[in-house]
Amino acid sequence: MNEIVASWAERIRAAAADGRALNLQGGGSKDFHGRRAVGEDFALAEHAGVVDYEPTELVVTVRGGTPLAELEALLAAQGQFLAFEPPHFGAGATVAGCVAAGLSGPRRASVGAVRDFVLGVKLLDGRGEVLSFGGQVMKNVAGYDVSRLVAGSLGTLGVILELSLKVLPRPPREATLRFELAEGEAIDRLNDWGGQPLPISASAWSAGVLTLRLSGAEAAVAAAITRLGGEQLADDQASAFWDDVKEQRSPLYTLAGHEQLWRLSLPSSAAPLRLSGRQVIEWGGAQRWLAGDLPAAQVRGRAAELGGHATLFRGGDRASEVFSPLPAPLFALHRRLKATFDPAGIFNPGRLYQGL
Repeated sequence: MNEIVASWAERIRAAAADGRALNLQGGGSKDFHGRRAVGEDFALAEHAGVVDYEPTELVVTVRGGTPLAELEALLAAQGQFLAFEPPHFGAGATVAGCVAAGLSGPRRASVGAVRDFVLGVKLLDGRGEVLSFGGQVMKNVAGYDVSRLVAGSLGTLGVILELSLKVLPRPPREATLRFELAEGEAIDRLNDWGGQPLPISASAWSAGVLTLRLSGAEAAVAAAITRLGGEQLADDQASAFWDDVKEQRSPLYTLAGHEQLWRLSLPSSAAPLRLSGRQVIEWGGAQRWLAGDLPAAQVRGRAAELGGHATLFRGGDRASEVFSPLPAPLFALHRRLKATFDPAGIFNPGRLYQGL
């Protein structure tokens, strides 16, 4: 245990003894996510650096405070990347914050979510003890896959000291196509194409335009371009577009007044929302963003009608529940997990749900 971790462990034990809440913070780029943070600020970014990286093994181990941009630059130099394309939402984004937020970018529908790339984790728990789970290979799990529980946990289970992540080689060829399509037709096309052997790695629809990214072998991408048609974007224009989608830089996401940004998770074939506001459809129809000032009950009600759920992503009342309410048995399981890792309840209390 190095000096930084030892000092953190001492502070955690003191906070647990006094019943003082700690607000775990990396780079602060995702402070908007989840319910309102409470407690003393606990800065974690100083515990940074690469622990181990073997490009031929497609795995990297880094300390939690490592800047996300620094890790991505290291991988890029070897022609590799974090395939789930995590959003930064700010220059200070850290690797631990990326995993704790559990957010994935445009490529998620084709390669998997952030949790699918977490191989191992080292945590500092609510007793000030260092715990290690998983490892550096895919088939290393016996019993509960604890290492992936931290993905999306928003710091409620412990301080992420180290992470081992699976990385992938960048595709040899990528191309981006555009089509002018109404919302319903775009959803139908995406579901039709999703059932075909096409190298689709991302999709985004908004304001009557569907943008599609193809990734893979040169021959596969060239054949898909010929088959699908559409307008092909220049490489630099395409790269900028997908980066803007990932980082939500489009005016579609800009909120004014009492507006809120909702994230709806739905079956990919779900019908159009038919709700007022600005909308972006991703992940082949399975993720839909809605910006506007509709009441929460109306948005959540429509999501439920379509077989999914809605999360208040930005804006609105952060003191209320921003994630969809959990059934009682599932909430009880969450409470047991919280009590196991953080018995005094000092880590980011209430950040996910009130009572956790």
